[in-house]
Amino acid sequence: MAREHVMSTVSLHRRVEGYLVERHRLGFSDHTQAYALRSFAKHVLAVRYRGPLTVDVMTDWARHDSHGSADPLTWARRLKLLRTFLRWLQQFEPRTEVPDDAIFGPLPERLAPHIYSEQEIVDLLAAARRLGPAQGLRCVVYETLFGLIASTGMRISEVLALHNEDINLKYSMLTIHQAKFGKSRQVPLHPSTVVALRRYLWMRNLVGNFEQGEAPLFIATRGQRLGLPMDSHQVHRVFANLREQLAWRNRGAHHAPRIHDLRHTFVVRRILLWMAQGVDIDQAMLSLSTYVGHAHVTNTYWYLSAVPELMALAAGRFESYMHQGEVPDA
Repeated sequence: MAREHVMSTVSLHRRVEGYLVERHRLGFSDHTQAYALRSFAKHVLAVRYRGPLTVDVMTDWARHDSHGSADPLTWARRLKLLRTFLRWLQQFEPRTEVPDDAIFGPLPERLAPHIYSEQEIVDLLAAARRLGPAQGLRCVVYETLFGLIASTGMRISEVLALHNEDINLKYSMLTIHQAKFGKSRQVPLHPSTVVALRRYLWMRNLVGNFEQGEAPLFIATRGQRLGLPMDSHQVHRVFANLREQLAWRNRGAHHAPRIHDLRHTFVVRRILLWMAQGVDIDQAMLSLSTYVGHAHVTNTYWYLSAVPELMALAAGRFESYMHQGEVPDA
């Protein structure tokens, strides 16, 4: 085999790191993909593979995930994480193969979310307010956390990563640093959200000295973890308990309503409000996409065809277009 066609394990590690550096410079920072690519490079080293990367070595890696999954969908998702890198690698290693959807079958389409009614959000915040222990801080932490997600459409990971210095209540603004895709953005806050955050900070700071700028905005409240950053798994467990208590009827395609569906609800309610106000949706979509931190405006347009509340809007837009008069030949 010609020397230029031999993929050494050392060069593969170097190519992976070079690719990740380039992606970072372009503003992308996908920790999941980075982990997968480094895992793949380690696998190639472990099996002593040499030569152009083939689909066979990729599928072998995909089947041997750390959880020992036997689900072809899991394998398909792992392969998908390699594709962008492999296409990039072809400029240096032309014989590199790129796996397609036919190997483990296509991944399912993006699932429709549960869109919360206003009453469901009110009930969620009220249930959080009743969390024990009595006279404790836990209830106001969860009420404010869920309320902030519902009122801004932030991701749960973004909320839990906030520090005191990221929030400016004087100017009704908070800053999200290095969020998904490595982007940072500023998020204006509604006056009612500012009031709720002021109340939360006042109650939190009565309990202890948590005002340092670099300290987490939302804190754990129990035992030795008091004042430390909140654990996302615990937040999801609390939410699941509240969901069971409230017995919502699931209107989405996932197994149950999720915290992330508060973000979906924010986007949908904003578009519906613009419709009621007669706002040009196409003109407003870019600002909404920027506000919620979507990588592409097409991710925001997805709601028009995937969410029942907005499908009528998409149908109406198409019908209006079809009823326009024919354009005469130029």
